Amino acid sequence: MDMWVGLDHILSSSRLSCPLIEPRIFFGERDNFLVFNQKRFYKRSLFSQKIRWSFTEQGLKPRPKHQNPVPKPLKGEQSAVKDQAEMIVDKNFSSGIYHKIEKLVLQGKYHEALELFEILESESMEDNVVDKSTYDALVRACIGLKSISGVKRVLNYMVNCGFEPDQYLSNRLLLMHVKCGMMVDARKLFDDMPERNLVSWNTIIGGIVDSGDYLEAFRLFFIMWDEFSDVGSRTFAMMIRASAGLELISPGRQLHSLALKLDATDDIYVSCALIDMYSKCGSIDDARCVFDEMPEKTTVGWNSIIAGYALHGYSEEAMNMYYDMQDSGVNMDHFTFSIIIRVCTRLASVEHAKQAHAGLVRHGFGLDIVANTALMDFYSKWGRVEDARNVFEKMPQKNVISWNALIAGYGNHGQGVEAVELFERMISEGFVPNHVTFLAVLSACSYSGLSDRGWEIFESMNRVYKVKPRAMHYACMVELLGREGLLDEAFALIRDAPFEPTLNMWAALLTACRVHKNFVLGRFAAEKLYGMEPEKLSNYVVLLNIYNCSGKFQEAASVIQTLKKKGLRMLPACTWIDIKKQPYVFFSGDKCHAQTDQIYEKLEKMMQEISKQGYVPDGKSFLADVDEEEEELQLCHSEKLAISFGLINTVDSTPLHLVQSHRICYDCHNAIKLMALVAKREIVVRDASRFHRFKDGTCSCGDYW
Repeated sequence: MDMWVGLDHILSSSRLSCPLIEPRIFFGERDNFLVFNQKRFYKRSLFSQKIRWSFTEQGLKPRPKHQNPVPKPLKGEQSAVKDQAEMIVDKNFSSGIYHKIEKLVLQGKYHEALELFEILESESMEDNVVDKSTYDALVRACIGLKSISGVKRVLNYMVNCGFEPDQYLSNRLLLMHVKCGMMVDARKLFDDMPERNLVSWNTIIGGIVDSGDYLEAFRLFFIMWDEFSDVGSRTFAMMIRASAGLELISPGRQLHSLALKLDATDDIYVSCALIDMYSKCGSIDDARCVFDEMPEKTTVGWNSIIAGYALHGYSEEAMNMYYDMQDSGVNMDHFTFSIIIRVCTRLASVEHAKQAHAGLVRHGFGLDIVANTALMDFYSKWGRVEDARNVFEKMPQKNVISWNALIAGYGNHGQGVEAVELFERMISEGFVPNHVTFLAVLSACSYSGLSDRGWEIFESMNRVYKVKPRAMHYACMVELLGREGLLDEAFALIRDAPFEPTLNMWAALLTACRVHKNFVLGRFAAEKLYGMEPEKLSNYVVLLNIYNCSGKFQEAASVIQTLKKKGLRMLPACTWIDIKKQPYVFFSGDKCHAQTDQIYEKLEKMMQEISKQGYVPDGKSFLADVDEEEEELQLCHSEKLAISFGLINTVDSTPLHLVQSHRICYDCHNAIKLMALVAKREIVVRDASRFHRFKDGTCSCGDYW
C-alpha cells in the first residue's frame, strides 16, 4: 500500500519558511511528485523541530503523548543516531519515489515520471540504488515520449551509479535507443553487449530496416544466421521488408523458401510482409497466391493485397477485393478506407467514393485524419471542392497534409483566390508551411493568373519561412510567366536558376510557347526535352502542333519522319466515364456500344445546339498528344462521345466526370465549354495535363493547358 505524508502543519510553522514551497503541499495522490528542495525541507523539519515520527505502513504519525519519554542519547552518540535516522528517512523516501515512477509509467504518465526522476538525479548516486523494475519503467517512458534527452539521462544515471544491467534490461536499453531513432548509439550499445540473444539481434536489425539501410540489415542477418540457425518468424518478416525496400524479388523469394522450410509462413506478419514484398517487386500474382494461402485472413492481410492491386494500377481488382473483404466479415480500419478512396480517385468513381465515405463514418473512423485527407483529395480532384471543404471543416484535428490537400484542390479547379485565402488562414492558425504547401499555392496562383501574389509568396519562401525553392517551384513560376505571355522572362528564370533546369521547367516553357505560338523558343525548349527524354512521344507531338499551327509544314514533316525512325506511335486517345458505379470507355469514332445510335444522335443534336452559341469546328486543331489520324475523327472524338453517353444515361443537373488519356484538344475544349452551357451541366475532365471544370460556358483552366 502507498505511503504518503501530509506536510501542512510543518509548512505552517512560524519558524520555518521557504518561498519555493506552496502553503499546502501533499506528497501523495494529489501530487505527482515532490521536488528536491521539498525533500530537503522535509528532512530538516523532522529534526530541527524535534518532532518524533514512526514509520508505519499508513504513513508517519507523531508519538502519542501517554508513552514514556525515550532517554536522550549521550552527547557523543547524538551524531550517530541522527545519521542513522536520516539514512532511514532517505531509504524510505527513495523507495517511495521508485514506486511512484513505476506507477506513473503504468498509468501512461510518462512526462510526470521523467520529471520525478529529476529528484533521483539531484541526490547522491551512492544513496540511491535504483532497481531493475524502476529502470524498466523509465525505459518505457522514454520510448513512449521518443525522448532523446530522456534516453541520455537514464543511461548516464545508470552508468554513474555503476549499475550492471542483465540481459533483459540490456535489450530494453537497446530497444529504447532504436525506438527513439538513435541508431548510431544503438549500434555502439549492441556492439558492446557482452551477450546477445535473438531479441538483441532482432531489435538492432529491425531498427536498421526502419532506418532504410537494407544492405546493412542483410549483412547483420547473415552474421546472425551463423550464430542462430533457428531464427523466428519476426526475423523473416523484417528481412522480407528489407527485400521490399530494395525492390529485389530474388532475396525475397529465397527468404520465402526458407520460411516455408522452417514452417514460419503461417505467421500473420510473415504473410503480410510477403504480400507487400511481392507487390512492391512487381509480382502481384505471387502476392495474391500468398494471400489465398493465408490460414486466417486478417484486416492487415486484406489491406496489403488491396494496396498491392492499387499500387500496380489494378483499380477494378482492388475494388473487387474490397467488396470481398466486406462479405468476409473482417473488420475494416481507416487504412482500408484510405486505400479505397484513393482507388476511387483513380477510377473517378463518385458513387464508390460516397459509399466508402459512408463506411468510414459507419465504422467509427469519421474523424480519422488520414482517411479524411484522402477523402478531401478525392472530392477536390473531381470537382466537388465544396464537399472537400465540408470534410475539412468537420475535422477536429488537422495537419499540414490536410491543409495542403484542400489548397491544391482549390488550385486545380482554378479557384486561386480561395487557395491563397486558405494558405493565409493556415499561417494565421500557427501551421508551418512546407515545400508541398508552397507547390500547391504557387500552382494555384499559376492556374488562376495571380501573378503578383504568386511572386510575393515565391519570394517569401526562403526569406520568411526558410523553405528553399526547389525545381518544382521554379516550374510553377515559369508557367505563371508563360501564362502572362512573358516568354523571355520565363526563359531567363530557367537560365538563371541555381540548379540544372528540370524536365518540368522546360515542359512549362514549351506549353507556353505552344499557347502563344512562339516557334523559335518552342523549338529550343523541345530540343532540350528531347535530350532529357528522347523516347517520350508527347514532347515531339507538342512541337508538331506548334509547327502545324504556325504554318511550318516542312518542319512538321521532319518531326513526323523522326517519329517514324524512332518507331514511336501514340496509343489511340480514349475517355472513361463512370455511370452508376460502372466504368465505360470510348475511343474516337467508337461504334461498339449497345447505345451507339442513341449516342451519335444525341451528339449531333448537341453540336447543332452549340453551333447556335457560336461554335465553329477548328480545322487546324490537332489533339495535343496524338497524331493526324485523330484529326479525321475530330467531330466524334472520345470526349464528345463520352459526354453524349453521360447525358443520355443520367438525370438532368447531374455532374459528369471524365478521364481522358491524352491532353484534350482545342476543338473539344471549346465544344465542351458550350456543351456545359447548353446542357446546364457541370463537366469535369481530367486529362494528361490537368483538371478542367467546365461550367456555364467557361473552364477552370482559363483556356491555358
